[in-house]
Amino acid sequence: MTKKEIVKKISEEIGLTQLKTKDIVQRTLDAIIQTLVSEGRIELRNFGVFEVKRRAPRKARNPRTGAKVYVPSKNVVTFKPGKEMEELVRQMNPEHLPLLEEDADADQVGNGPQEAVEEAPRTHEPAGADSAE
Repeated sequence: MTKKEIVKKISEEIGLTQLKTKDIVQRTLDAIIQTLVSEGRIELRNFGVFEVKRRAPRKARNPRTGAKVYVPSKNVVTFKPGKEMEELVRQMNPEHLPLLEEDADADQVGNGPQEAVEEAPRTHEPAGADSAE
């Protein structure tokens, strides 16, 4: 579902114009983003928690060339769904869901997620280590 479809649905449900509803939806999303930027976390009761976390630098491998590359640390947004959402999602009919790429790859010999982890083990370097191989 797109933002446009959400606006249309809400607009029809509450009897506001799509233009007014779009403004409200956009302001809501902007407030969520601004709170994440300023506070690093926003908890929406009965929905879930968005949180900014720092991903550590790591060594990785270019999948095309196999060359080792250094991936610097970066901020990422995480989402933890609320209990009600998690329960409703658990009860969904799996036949209506697309298969994730990594799940599809696991069906092929040698392409499962576990093999990828074993090929490129995580190393923990002390903070401030800038050496790259």
